[in-house]
Amino acid sequence: MGIAETVRVLPHRTMRSFLISLSRRRSLARIAMGTPVTRTVVARFVAGETLGEALPALAELKRAGLRTTVDVLGESVTSSDQAAAATQSYLATLAALSGAGLDVNVSVKLTALGLEIGRNLCRDNVTRIVESAESMGGFVRFDMEDHTKTEATLDIWRDVHATHPNVGLVIQSALRRSSADVDRIIAAGGRVRLCKGAYDEPPTVAYRTKRAVDANYVRLMDRLLRADVYPALATHDPRIISRAIETAEIMGLPRDRFEFQMLYGVRRDLQRMLVDRGYTVRIYVPYGREWYPYFMRRLAERPANVGFMLRAVVKEEGRRLRGK
Repeated sequence: MGIAETVRVLPHRTMRSFLISLSRRRSLARIAMGTPVTRTVVARFVAGETLGEALPALAELKRAGLRTTVDVLGESVTSSDQAAAATQSYLATLAALSGAGLDVNVSVKLTALGLEIGRNLCRDNVTRIVESAESMGGFVRFDMEDHTKTEATLDIWRDVHATHPNVGLVIQSALRRSSADVDRIIAAGGRVRLCKGAYDEPPTVAYRTKRAVDANYVRLMDRLLRADVYPALATHDPRIISRAIETAEIMGLPRDRFEFQMLYGVRRDLQRMLVDRGYTVRIYVPYGREWYPYFMRRLAERPANVGFMLRAVVKEEGRRLRGK
């Protein structure tokens, strides 16, 4: 049995938990980030390691009729200097997006801005980013991380959103608490990106089966569409996309009152189909040198991606050996 076939027969949840655990291994991150072939495969999901590499990819997406949001990769910093550096990277990114006539829209992880060091530090850093985006007519979305960061992320969002309406956040259908969170965000007039969740959470706080996560996604999606708060529906699932379109049509909700979001490099066929039908599709475009945790979570979401990576590695190694 080949490597790719071995990957396919492993239980999905076992593979997912294993890969997510690897995403937290800094020693493996150093090895992976120094391997040229891994970086070649990563280019499918990450637009580059520098802003200069990412800008052409963003421009190409714009030419294809797609909207974008940019994630400067990095998370869980351990010093205020690292948090300040991440903040500066976002400020530079916003300025570059505006200067290039691209969507001034970014997604931020609060642990990259100092959340685990101190909430005041994080709030100050993210407020600088939000105010900069606001001055350019842009938008900032708070990514949601694992469940231990949910309450703090919501608290900071509420504080910032009270004076800056150009800030939204992410809700994960995998979490049991999300129904109540969505109700509170709707009441506050907030904008939600609804996703399924990319973290391996305990059963006390999360649904553990795909069926349950999907069912909760549809419940929350319907609620957001009916509330007409411009939800961003982050999914690559054709069945859920069809359900969203059907619900919006039954409600008479115009196509410019919600959007679909997808990951860079994933389901380009669906992206094109939706754009051709007149729907807004925004692509989540990450860039940066700290790509390892993000990449591993993408692999964990779909085991077929692991087979893709391993086949590419084997192919590259074969070329290297033949060249000797």
